[in-house]
Amino acid sequence: MHKRQQRVIFLADCQSFYASVEKAAHPAYKNKPLVVSGDPSRRSGIILAACPLAKSHGVTTAEALWQAQQKCPDLIVMKPRMSAYIRLSLQIMTILESYSDLVEPFSIDEQFVDVTASLAHFGCSPAELARHIQMRVQEETGIYTRVGIGRNKILAKMACDNFAKKNEDGIYELNEHNMEALWSCSVHKMFGVGSKTTRHLARLGIHTIGELAHTPLGELKRKMKRYMKKNCDIWSEVLWRTANGYDDSPVTPDAFEQQKGIGRQTTLPVDYDSREDIDVILNELSMLICARARAKGYMGNVVQAGAQGADFDHPVGFSRQVKLPDPTHLSREVYAVAKQLFDTHWNGGPVRKIWLSLGELQSDDVYQLSLFGDRERLMHLEHTMDEIREVYGPASVYFGSSLKNTSQLKFLNTKIGGHYK
Repeated sequence: MHKRQQRVIFLADCQSFYASVEKAAHPAYKNKPLVVSGDPSRRSGIILAACPLAKSHGVTTAEALWQAQQKCPDLIVMKPRMSAYIRLSLQIMTILESYSDLVEPFSIDEQFVDVTASLAHFGCSPAELARHIQMRVQEETGIYTRVGIGRNKILAKMACDNFAKKNEDGIYELNEHNMEALWSCSVHKMFGVGSKTTRHLARLGIHTIGELAHTPLGELKRKMKRYMKKNCDIWSEVLWRTANGYDDSPVTPDAFEQQKGIGRQTTLPVDYDSREDIDVILNELSMLICARARAKGYMGNVVQAGAQGADFDHPVGFSRQVKLPDPTHLSREVYAVAKQLFDTHWNGGPVRKIWLSLGELQSDDVYQLSLFGDRERLMHLEHTMDEIREVYGPASVYFGSSLKNTSQLKFLNTKIGGHYK
């Protein structure tokens, strides 16, 4: 029997991705501290990305823009351009696909690559191939990438996050010979572990990844169950396997092809406490997610709606969903259900954020015809509206309620994933 070849997986991560894209697009800012931030005039001035120069002044991701400007008065502030970031991400993915047909996006700036078979084809070591990828991406996009290498995705991810990002050459391989380097790290540095889990493990006397890895699995399960006062066997095993670098999951190119839901949300510029004003937003969100569903060929079986109050320090609100009798991608039907959810669950308090989504998606190739009502006519009408927007732009046709001053459609149409296109 032939011994199974050990896999070699890369996790390619783009350094300060949004900021790097802006610096590549604006060479004059090459040696200046730059951040990408939301719009402060609409209460969304949060740092989304900071270049290394900005970080050297103490600027951090997710802090308020005004705080960053206090630390670094000369800060260059760029508004996010999500369409540009998506385009560059896809370009980098195409570069990676020239090295392997097994490329799996992990986020907009991170991609897994299985190069097991590629190494023999290119006749080089993992580190040499990683350097070649770095060079290609830098030359063709202006973006610097760091590469974590491991025998599986978990090790590649932790190699990148904990070591490659700190290395001068931006490359690091985690293997059986240097696991001690990982095991000496705090459990907070382990993939999938946040501050809450770190606190839980500390109360069990586990402070490093190595202490977690070397705790017998049965003992860890017993300790977790006793401490949490519930069965934690699955969670305990996931933590233990991650600490030991065990992961059998393949790199799957089509991992995200089957979309589970389509949603939109908006943070309002002022508090909305009028039901009439809130309904305007619900109608606009319904229109946008249903247009997206039709463009992708989906209908949804579940509508979820929610709201968050104005006081972020004492959050109030709700998030509820309802199963539909028939799948739909009609904005009128989604809007009607969203209003019902607000009728039932909104307490009348001021609202700062509203979200709406269509879930349990299925293909719209086959659906139940109705003997009553005018669904067929409405479907034809909304498809016609889609065609008009395709030719004349997203603001060329909309419902009359969006003429009101409380409408947010203008801003929603300028955004992707909550950020400016």
